[in-house]
Amino acid sequence: MKDKPRYINAGGKLIDLGTPVVMGILNITPDSFYSGSRYRNDNDLLKAAASMASEGAAIIDIGAYSSRPGASDISEEREGERLFSALKSIHKELPEMPLSVDTFRSSIARKAVLEFGASMINDISGGEADTRMFAVVSELNVPYVLMHMRGTPFNMSKNTDYDDVVADVIKWFGPKIYKLHSEAVKDIIIDPGFGFAKTTDQNFEMLRRFKEFSVTGLPLMAGLSRKSTIWKTLEITPEEALNGTSVMNTVALMNGADILRVHDVKQAIEAIKLVNRINAEKN
Repeated sequence: MKDKPRYINAGGKLIDLGTPVVMGILNITPDSFYSGSRYRNDNDLLKAAASMASEGAAIIDIGAYSSRPGASDISEEREGERLFSALKSIHKELPEMPLSVDTFRSSIARKAVLEFGASMINDISGGEADTRMFAVVSELNVPYVLMHMRGTPFNMSKNTDYDDVVADVIKWFGPKIYKLHSEAVKDIIIDPGFGFAKTTDQNFEMLRRFKEFSVTGLPLMAGLSRKSTIWKTLEITPEEALNGTSVMNTVALMNGADILRVHDVKQAIEAIKLVNRINAEKN
């Protein structure tokens, strides 16, 4: 297995993955599963982005299409209306901050990068929702988060039949990574898609075996923040799931995570610092 790349290039800014980094989540949706991540006006959004930057986020991921289980579809026009003004405002306020766009639509991705300051694409569908996405990412020359999901957010909970969830997800990644390399996409990040077409038991199994995804030779992202695997297991609400998120993130870090995608940047940074200290003592 070859070593994972240490750097990704986001719009000319090199992000060093020699130490794990944090991607902060900003949702511009009225129905995100976690109420604390819903920002409905520019002022609140800019405050949240500035707070994430000050707390140490290396990337901010902005989404305008709800991907919670059972979420309803919105049009491309509606997604763009929500997304582009927010991107423009945040890029103006934080010009040095790499901005990722959480979208599966290649037209949204292209416009976000070319016109509104985005420098990374986070695609929950792994290129399956829009067959043009890989070519567009190659054209834009930006990092690409390749996430595993079956079906759509509306029906993914019915698509959880795996022989071996980790092996099956790794097998799914193989031809997609090959295709991206053939399209000359330089920076690919792997996200196994916790909560996307996986049961609670499958999510825990993926986390226990997270290190196995390193066989791809690519940086690994863990998106566990406040997800139902945590709050349903603990019989609490998403709003109460910060402590559980920190525990899960710590396990992901101990098993090779390079990027933590989170709602709560400060606590994720603290987890990284503590795990780094543990690893330093081991060495």
